[in-house]
Amino acid sequence: MSYNHITYVLIIFFCLGAPTAVCAEHVLKSPDGNVVVEFDLKDTDDLQSCPTYTVKYYDQLVIADSKLGFLIKDAGPLQAGFEIIEVSQSSYDSTYLPVYAERKTIRDHYNQLVAELRENHPPHRRIILTFRAYNEGAAFCYTLPQQDELKNFVISAEKTQFSFTRDHTAYAAYSAQGEYSKVLLSQIKNNCERPLTVEIDSGLFASVAEARLVDYARMRLSPQRDKPLTLVSSLHGEVNATAPTTTPWRVIMLGRSPGELLEQNYLLLNLNEPCAIEDTSWIKPGKVIREVTLTTAGGKACVDFAVEHNLQYVEFDAGWYGHEYSDESDATTVSVDPKRSKGPLDLHYIIDYAKRRGIGIILYANRRALERQLDEILPLYEKWGVKGIKYGFVQVGSQQWTAWLHEAVRKAARHHLMVDIHDEYRPTGYSRTYPNLMTQEGIAGDETKPSNSLTLTILFTRMLAGAADNTICYYDRRVDDNASHAYQLAKSVCFYSPWQFLYWYDRPGGSPRRTGGAGGSHNVIGDEPELEFFDHVPTVWDDTKVIYGQIGEYAVIARCSGESWFIGCMNGNDPHTFDVPLNFLDKDRKYIVHIYSDDPTVPTRTHVKISRFIVDSSSVLKIELLPRGGRAIRIHPATADDVKTYSRHKDH
Repeated sequence: MSYNHITYVLIIFFCLGAPTAVCAEHVLKSPDGNVVVEFDLKDTDDLQSCPTYTVKYYDQLVIADSKLGFLIKDAGPLQAGFEIIEVSQSSYDSTYLPVYAERKTIRDHYNQLVAELRENHPPHRRIILTFRAYNEGAAFCYTLPQQDELKNFVISAEKTQFSFTRDHTAYAAYSAQGEYSKVLLSQIKNNCERPLTVEIDSGLFASVAEARLVDYARMRLSPQRDKPLTLVSSLHGEVNATAPTTTPWRVIMLGRSPGELLEQNYLLLNLNEPCAIEDTSWIKPGKVIREVTLTTAGGKACVDFAVEHNLQYVEFDAGWYGHEYSDESDATTVSVDPKRSKGPLDLHYIIDYAKRRGIGIILYANRRALERQLDEILPLYEKWGVKGIKYGFVQVGSQQWTAWLHEAVRKAARHHLMVDIHDEYRPTGYSRTYPNLMTQEGIAGDETKPSNSLTLTILFTRMLAGAADNTICYYDRRVDDNASHAYQLAKSVCFYSPWQFLYWYDRPGGSPRRTGGAGGSHNVIGDEPELEFFDHVPTVWDDTKVIYGQIGEYAVIARCSGESWFIGCMNGNDPHTFDVPLNFLDKDRKYIVHIYSDDPTVPTRTHVKISRFIVDSSSVLKIELLPRGGRAIRIHPATADDVKTYSRHKDH
C-alpha cells in the first residue's frame, strides 16, 4: 500500500457535563496556532441554543458566527435547542506517500475537536460535530450517530453557514466549466461553485471547498437572504441516509497569497481516507495524445508519435463504438460512427501494436453506455488490454449519481483500469483513496477557448480542488487567437494532471485527415524544436512552489521531478517582469537551463525561441512576459560537456 504512517500523536481532553455552564466557548487551534476555530451554542434572533462556529487566521476574523444544522424531511429541524453532552480534543500528525501528487510526501497534521450534542427537548436526537484545525485551513463535518430517534431519514436541506465579516472580493462561477467573475460577496447568486476563492481585505485569502464527497448530494453555495455577507450550503437535492452517517467535509482553505492556497491544496486529499488499493503498481501517470481520426492508420501514427516523443498513452475518443449519444450504440463493439470517421479502425490491432511498443490505450465511453453496460465493459476492456477509460458526460450533483460515479471508480479499480471523468465533475480528494481516478475535467479547459485572464483565475480557484484535464492544445488556431505557444508549453507545468492530455486537436504526420471538425493541415504536428519541452515534462511532482501568482493576472510556478525542475510562466493582459531566484537548486551542482520564450522573429509557425546556459543556486532568471504570453523552463544537472558548451548564453 502507498499509505505510510511516519508519526502519530494522540492527546485527548474532555469537557464533560453541561458545557454551556462549564465551557462557555470551545477553542481549537492549528498546530502552528495561526488558525483558530471556536465552537459554541448560541442564542440568535430566531433560534435558541444553536450550534455556531467562527474561524480566525493570523488573528483576523475570517468567518464570523455561522450557524450549523439540517432540515429533516417530515420531522423537526436539527438546528437548535441543543445541549452539549461531551467535547473532546485530540491531535494527529502523520506523513504519507501518495501514489502520485504535486509533492512526493504529504504531511497530515491537525488538531481536532469533537462535540456531541443532544436536543434538550423530545425526541432528544443526537448529532456529532467534528472540527479540524490545520495550518492550511479549517474543516468540519456532521455525524448522525445510530439512535432510536433517528434511523432512516431524509436530509431535505443543509443549513451550514459561512458568514464573512466584510464585502470581500470573490471569484464566482455557476457551473464547473463556466466563466469566473470577479464580484463582491454581496453579488453572489444562488448555486455558486466550490471552491470559492475569497480575497480578505487584510491581504489574506480563503477558499470555501468540499472534501470527501462520495455518497451525498453535492454542495454549492447560495446567499443567506436574511443575513448579509453570509453564504449557506446549497445541496443539489435531498440526501437519503441511515444512521450512523457522516457528511462530506466543509472546508475553509486559508493562505497568505493565492499561491499559498494552491501549494496547500493537498488539504482536500488529507480529508479523505487512505489508499484502499493494496497493489498500485498498475496505476501509472503519463502524457496522452488523443487519436482524432478514429482510423487504424491514425492510431498507428499516434502510437509511433508517442514512442518518439515520450508520451505514455493514446486515447480513442467519442465515436469508436458508434454515436455516443445514442442508446443503441454498443460500447462492447468497435463500430465507428460514420459522422466522425470513415474508418477503417482495427482497434484490437492498435491495442496490441501499442502494447508491443510500451504505449497504453485509453477508451472513451459516454454515460449512456456506462449506465447500461458498466459491469459488462469493465472486465471486457481489461481483457482487451486497455489501460484506462474516460467516463464522458457523467451525471453529477445528486446523491444518486454521486454514489454511482464513485462506485464506478471502485469497480474500474477491480479491473485494473484507470479513470478520467468528464465533464461537470469536480474532485473532492477521492483520488487519495482510489488513485486509479487519475484526473477529471470540471474546468473550462482549452476546448472552451478560455481567455488568459480566465485561465489565470481558474488556476487559483478550480485548481484548488485538485487535478484537471485541461486538454492542452498546441497547433490549433485558438492558441494564436488567445495566447502564445510558450504560454501553452507553460500550462503543462502550471495545470496539474497525472494524465496530461497534449495536442488535443492535433494529429501526427502520417495520420489521415480527420472527418469534420478540427484536424486540418494547420493541426498536423510539426518538428518545431520546442516540442522537446513536452517530451521531457513529467505529469506528477516531488515538490511544488508558486513563486509568483495573482488571480487573473500572472503565475510563475516551479515543480520538481527527481533532479530536474520545470517552471511555467503564464501571463495575462499586461506585460510583467519577474526575477526568479534559483535558490531551490542543489548548492553544490551546476545546472543547464533551457528557456522556451515567445519571439515573433523566430522563423517557425510557433515563434518560440530556445535559450540554453549554465546556472547554479545563486542564479536569478529575469523573466520578461509579453501580454498574453508565457515562458517554459527546464533545469537539470549539467554534465562536464554541458558546462563547456553552454557556459555562455546560447540561443536556438
